[in-house]
Amino acid sequence: QVQLVESGGGLVEAGGSLRLSCTASERTYYGMAWFRQAPGKEREFVAGILWRGTNPYYDDSVKGRFTISRDNPKNTVYLQMNSLKPEDTAAYSCAIARPGGIRWSPDGMEYWGKGTLVTVSA
Repeated sequence: QVQLVESGGGLVEAGGSLRLSCTASERTYYGMAWFRQAPGKEREFVAGILWRGTNPYYDDSVKGRFTISRDNPKNTVYLQMNSLKPEDTAAYSCAIARPGGIRWSPDGMEYWGKGTLVTVSA
């Protein structure tokens, strides 16, 4: 069972930045992703990245503002969030994709972290 631990959440004003980190307990060669869930809403995909780190994937709502990256020797994936908006407020969780083809959706993920809360004030 792979453990994932997120960090870096907090309270920030609109227009500000945060950097989230997620470290896995062991090496993974599969895709890793960030999801978020706002109060009263379903969990949604934010960004994903394959092991090689090329061609990351983003939801349209964060393109141009968020950047996903990974450091494989450190078993860590990052999410740099710039130009934050109040609507970005949510619990952010990282996940490791299931083997056998990438589906950037919650049911395409095998392991999950517990999440870190991001709150953006207006």
